[in-house]
Amino acid sequence: MGPFAWTRSVSALLLIICLSGGFIRWVEAQHCVWYGECGDSVKVPGKKYNCNYTGPPLPLQSEGYPLLTELCPGYDYGSRNLCCNVDQLRTLKGSLQLPLQFLSRCPACFFNLMNLFCELTCSPHQSQFMNATKFNDSNVVEVQYYIGKTFVNAMYNACKDVQAPSSNVKALSILCGRDASDCNATNWIQYMFSTDNGQAPFPINPIFSDVPVSGYTPMNNKTYACTEGLEDGSGPCSCQDCAQACGPKPVPPPLSPPWTILGMDAMAVIMWISYVAFLLIFIGALLGAWCYRKRTILSEYGPILDSNNPLSLNNDNPDQVNATCFETLGERFENSLRTFFSFWGSFCVRHPFLVILGSLIVVVASSGGLVYMRITTDPVDLWSSPTSQARQEKNYFDSHFGPFFRTAQLILTTPLTDKFIYSPYYGGSDVPFGAILGKDVLHEVLDLQLEIEKLTATYEGQKITLKDICLAPMAPYNNNCTIFSVLNYFQNSHAVLDHWIGDEFFTYADFHSHFLYCVSAPASLNDTTLLHDPCLGTFGGPVFPWLALGGYDETNYNNATALVITFPLNNYLNDSVKMGKVLAWEKEFIKFMKDYKNPNLTIAFSAERSVEDEIDRESNSDISTIVISYAIMFIYISLALGHIHSFRRLMVDSKISLGIAGILIVLSSVSASLGIFSYAGIPLTLIVIEVIPFLVLAVGVDNIFIIVQTYQRDERMPQEELHQQIGRILGDVAPSMFLSSFSETVAFFLGALSNMPAVRTFSLFAGLAVFIDFLLQISCFVSLLGLDARRQEGNRLDICCCVKLPESQEAKTHGFLFRFFKKIYAPFILKEWVRPIVVAVFVGILSFSIAVVNKVEIGLDQKLSMPDDSYVLDYFKNLSEYLHTGAPVYFVVEDGLNYSSPEGQNAVCGGVGCNNNSLVQQVYAASLISNYTTIAYTPSSWLDDYFDWIKPQSTCCRYYNSTGTFCNASVVNSSCVSCRPLTPSGKQRPVGEEFMHFLPMFLSDNPNPKCGKGGHAAYASAVDLYPKNTGVGATYFMTYHTILKESPDFIDALKMARILAHNISQSMDHKVFAYSVFYVFYEQYLTIAYDTALNLCLSLGAIFVVTMVLLGFELWSAVLVSITIAMILVNMFGVMYLWDISLNAVSLVNLVMSCGISVEFCSHIVRAFSISVKRNRVERAEEALAHMGSSVFSGITLTKFGGILILALSKSQIFQVFYFRMYLAIVLLGATHGLIFLPVLLSYIGPSVNKAKVFAANKRNAGTERERLLNY
Repeated sequence: MGPFAWTRSVSALLLIICLSGGFIRWVEAQHCVWYGECGDSVKVPGKKYNCNYTGPPLPLQSEGYPLLTELCPGYDYGSRNLCCNVDQLRTLKGSLQLPLQFLSRCPACFFNLMNLFCELTCSPHQSQFMNATKFNDSNVVEVQYYIGKTFVNAMYNACKDVQAPSSNVKALSILCGRDASDCNATNWIQYMFSTDNGQAPFPINPIFSDVPVSGYTPMNNKTYACTEGLEDGSGPCSCQDCAQACGPKPVPPPLSPPWTILGMDAMAVIMWISYVAFLLIFIGALLGAWCYRKRTILSEYGPILDSNNPLSLNNDNPDQVNATCFETLGERFENSLRTFFSFWGSFCVRHPFLVILGSLIVVVASSGGLVYMRITTDPVDLWSSPTSQARQEKNYFDSHFGPFFRTAQLILTTPLTDKFIYSPYYGGSDVPFGAILGKDVLHEVLDLQLEIEKLTATYEGQKITLKDICLAPMAPYNNNCTIFSVLNYFQNSHAVLDHWIGDEFFTYADFHSHFLYCVSAPASLNDTTLLHDPCLGTFGGPVFPWLALGGYDETNYNNATALVITFPLNNYLNDSVKMGKVLAWEKEFIKFMKDYKNPNLTIAFSAERSVEDEIDRESNSDISTIVISYAIMFIYISLALGHIHSFRRLMVDSKISLGIAGILIVLSSVSASLGIFSYAGIPLTLIVIEVIPFLVLAVGVDNIFIIVQTYQRDERMPQEELHQQIGRILGDVAPSMFLSSFSETVAFFLGALSNMPAVRTFSLFAGLAVFIDFLLQISCFVSLLGLDARRQEGNRLDICCCVKLPESQEAKTHGFLFRFFKKIYAPFILKEWVRPIVVAVFVGILSFSIAVVNKVEIGLDQKLSMPDDSYVLDYFKNLSEYLHTGAPVYFVVEDGLNYSSPEGQNAVCGGVGCNNNSLVQQVYAASLISNYTTIAYTPSSWLDDYFDWIKPQSTCCRYYNSTGTFCNASVVNSSCVSCRPLTPSGKQRPVGEEFMHFLPMFLSDNPNPKCGKGGHAAYASAVDLYPKNTGVGATYFMTYHTILKESPDFIDALKMARILAHNISQSMDHKVFAYSVFYVFYEQYLTIAYDTALNLCLSLGAIFVVTMVLLGFELWSAVLVSITIAMILVNMFGVMYLWDISLNAVSLVNLVMSCGISVEFCSHIVRAFSISVKRNRVERAEEALAHMGSSVFSGITLTKFGGILILALSKSQIFQVFYFRMYLAIVLLGATHGLIFLPVLLSYIGPSVNKAKVFAANKRNAGTERERLLNY
């Protein structure tokens, strides 16, 4: 035999041996490992061991055919010889209920899973891939299961993305014993085959290999990818449940780069260039004008002063002046105003008691409305217009689903710094734990939590406890309150917290291991440690770690530095009694927490009512600050009005009583305005009460100073009586007062067009108060001035009018402030070299302010609304520092969608067969780019859970065949039958009447170990059913925003949610809107830049029109007033930027107010300039500044300054920031622009003299003492 022949013989022999070995193994593969069920499981009560059996497969009893068809259709053919009987199939069905309910959303995933368990339980080839390793009598108590790696990985890949809609997490987080991110192909199967899960009656040890091991061929059946449809016609899994089916992940648009020029901020560069260009042009113009004047000395008054010129006022015919039509019209209008106010002033002085009595009657009648006064403190009413989108959406949500629940919340940290290391007994890396998770600290926290649960409040004689008002989603079957607390992992029990398994040497499991398990699988019915304690809270729902822990990194919950305990409380829309009970308990909770002390715990807390309570307390505490502020202003006004000639005449020349009367008139105007609008049913706000007296005092006191000081400086004409003198003075100054007051009133009333309630209410009340104040000043105050003038002329003392001093002659002198302005200040400001510096400085400030306008922050930091000693500040601080979740957001599908039709279902749902652009799919896609969209998770979907719940394979949907009523999955009763038949049509989604028939059952079903899909806990309020359950009305789909900390975060979240809701509405062709509890407060910021621009432009426009008309149609004067006020407003933005004042409703109110007060600083100066008859612009500006500047300075600037400084002492941060800082800026900017910049501007480009006015003035004063005084 040759070598080749020998080789062939050996090869043939080896082949025969291999074939014979394979034949032997193939023959053995026809045998079973078990058959039937025997004894009770020791490790898992209620479960049974399988019976040891190594014979051939046996035919299945006919009663098991339906179960076989349902569970393992691959074996439903031929003689059905299997290694399992009917009992094993029933046990298999019961054990797979939770996987069925959560994974059947993806047919390929569930098919692969069932393949795994069918092969294990019933395969006629069991012995080929299974090995029974332990026996107890006739019981198999442990087996090895050889599974192909290819199969395992394919099954995991098909299932890893499947969602659990009710809890906004992936299904594997519930079915893998750990968070889905930590789950993989092998540890998932190991968990399912472990007795620790409560379903496997004995250990099944999986061995993973793609090649034969120890003579066993691993089970490696065909699998389906989640992108594939099944042979039974089931479609591929949806994008939400199968990332591979989604296509490329959405990519957020790139952030727009900042606007720069040469690497620098573009606005800053543009304004620098503009400012330099202005300076060059301005300096060039000054030089050109100076050269021109050197050659030709020409006055603007030359033509009218030259007696030979026919236009001259000094020509031989003084009755002729060649004025333009507008100049003549302006002079006549001015003259009519002067004539009317002169007559009216004279009347008021002649009939003082009639005028005062009439004024009193009007004020008292108007103020009578205060009995109907309502003060709005509800933040929703304060910041959100009833017609706004967010408010309407909130009302829609509240009316269909009930108002969003209230919360009482604790954030607990500890001053202890002891960290400790937990070393798992069964191996694994050491786990560090923060001090807040120490057992002793947890016991103390649990004591606190239990004390809060026992709190008792009293409401109308009734005892109110937490159980009476808390959110209990599973009531009436489970009345335990929902408490989101890490202690709920331990069933709120000291005994469970202390539960441990071990011996005198080792601890096998304790609270550490239970905590680590529960934070990874919070929905688990029990943990996989030796403790087997449940993770579900006592209220029947999961406590997600991101709701109960804070200060951790990524998902390392063991590193937490804070515990968060949240008590959700019921909220009531129109039930004042129930609402009163909730408020009473919250009040008791706050009182208890304020008194609670524990050296090992630092606690920040808040209840739903806390913010409103603190705002009320703040308002009450600020009353003293406001009173002191106003008292200082009152004292100053009373003393400053008097012009004391000598100490002997101190009490004669003082005007304390007149000053007090003037202040009372100001307050009366405020009272009358509040009363009139209270008659109309318009509620007040705290802003109105706090701001309007300040505003009206600024406007009113200025007018008082102008009237009184003009009278003090005036000389009575020969043969002129007192009433004629005061009438003449009023004729001179009242048009200026009317100009400022009327323009402010119109500006404020236009501000009432705003959609923001705070701005609208303020504008209405302010506009009316300012106008009433003007009317009272030109009537009541003028009468009082006449009476006071008679007292002074009679040498009677102020206040004590009955005491009279001896007659004496006192030389009449002007006040110090007037002399200072006339002799020193006005000439200095208008010097040739000072004026260019003033223009350069003010234009520079303006340029800076324009450059930073777009950099002013938008929003209102909620911490600013609290007093600086408020407990809520600590809560807000801890909230932003420790919180790891955002606010819930609801995508509300409005009434009208037909959920009973496949089209309606596909437009919304997220499972198999649903549209790729359905509501759930779009929100899911948005959650993939949460950094951009601020949507954190996949939405909970009642519709998808309902489809899973009603499937005929599930034990969830059953009813009593005798009565037709619902039969819960936990009920063991032979009369309970499945809702739908296990037929091809029964496996389809319910439509039409069938959809509505079973939906109420779903919404009333509580989740339990046999059915985790019951909708009562998660969706009872999410579906608004029609009466008698005839149809589905409005519904919502809930998810969460990402973590939101600052105002820009909240504004961006609202913006993105609305964009997403709009896209969904368009794709569904049905209205969908996004709702979250904070939207009503932040909606205003979406348009506040536009609202601010509109309000201020309307106010400026009104001021321009009124100023132009009341100045006698002097267009250029109105333009200059408007330019100056616009500069003040722009500079206010510069101050806001520098002083960190954000743009919001409060600051917008102050900006509108600053617009009004600026009129006071500017209009009087411009009018004085326009009627001056001096020879050139510089002299006219100097005269205007000297005569009106002192009154404006003493009337507004000094009056306000003392009062404003007191506001800095307020405990209220909102007062310190928005009132002290902004009021100070308003007064300083108004004073500097009105008393420095405006006179200089007028000296350069002020309007030319009105020839008709000058002619009329000269004619009116010719030959009188007045002519000498005018030249003074």
